Amino acid sequence: SGDTNYSSAYIRESIEGSLKRLQTDYVDSLIIHNPPFEILDGHKNDHYEILESLVAEGKIKAYGASLDTYDEMALFMSTTNGTVIEAFFNILHQDAARAFDLAQEKEVAIIVKIPLDSGWLTGKYDANSSFTDIRSRWTQADIKTRAELIEKVQEIIGKEKNLAQTAIAFCLAYEAVSTVIPGNSTLAQLTGNIESINKPVSKDLVTRLETFYQQEVKELRLPW
Repeated sequence: SGDTNYSSAYIRESIEGSLKRLQTDYVDSLIIHNPPFEILDGHKNDHYEILESLVAEGKIKAYGASLDTYDEMALFMSTTNGTVIEAFFNILHQDAARAFDLAQEKEVAIIVKIPLDSGWLTGKYDANSSFTDIRSRWTQADIKTRAELIEKVQEIIGKEKNLAQTAIAFCLAYEAVSTVIPGNSTLAQLTGNIESINKPVSKDLVTRLETFYQQEVKELRLPW
């Protein structure tokens, strides 16, 4: 039917099927992908009980959720015992950072998703770019706005700096962030992204990019 099944019975069936296919006894983490608010609330759902059972049985080491906003992250951390969040965070989408202190307090690991803003923070797109995949949802006005913002980001970090590597290093500059998961379509991209760990950004640059977001990006409410 295409419907997402969050029932306890299906979660167990799904993880046990995955373990069998992977020929392993456990997985490091089980992450629920973008659950709706009513499913996310641990006070109103029993599927977290089965996740706790799977942890106790050693079939998963941890569980968490892939989330897009501060409100979602705060709700998840305040109503469940989940210990990992896959958070939507990058230079142009910094709302999730408001939850980083709470994550550290509760010892919840943060995995940053979409650190390159669907490719924009690689510098490969401009106002004339067009898309035929999921990014086709962007209007021409959206594309023009993003292109202008990317030019400003490049000016802030310096024209000589690699934009993609700096964007990844920006995410890793936050103590709450454990790792990032950028998309890679070529070996060269993978190699370049890995090199980001050897090119940390300064606290001053982080502050300037945070100020840029607050003053010029936040109120735009960019579509992801």
